Amino acid sequence: MNFVMKQALGGATKDMGKMLGGEEEKDPDAQKKEEERQEALRQQEEERKAKYAKMEAERENIRQGIRDKYGIKKKEEKEAEAAAAMEQASEGSLTRPKKAVPAGCGDEEEEESIVDTVMKFIPAPLMDMFNKK
Repeated sequence: MNFVMKQALGGATKDMGKMLGGEEEKDPDAQKKEEERQEALRQQEEERKAKYAKMEAERENIRQGIRDKYGIKKKEEKEAEAAAAMEQASEGSLTRPKKAVPAGCGDEEEEESIVDTVMKFIPAPLMDMFNKK
């Protein structure tokens, strides 16, 4: 019968006293053990962080070697160069820098060529009316 009770309770017979309202067993070294456990966890975490920092440094060295070999710039370098170019362009200006105009939008030379193209297809009598104004 005792065996069946232990199996049913999952071996929790010594904890039954706690569940039924009995006093817990107090370990005199419990505080010390807990501090040692916390210190061990902190130390493991520091070792893990150091290990991954070392691995990342090795990876970065390999990446830099590839960048040097193929002449590729890092994203931060590209962004820094773009920011420096914007600052140089707007150094003497009191207003914010103008946005870049996409190709084909707003170029005066292209607008003139479009007008010339349209004028080619207008019949001569209508062309005379435009020229009189």
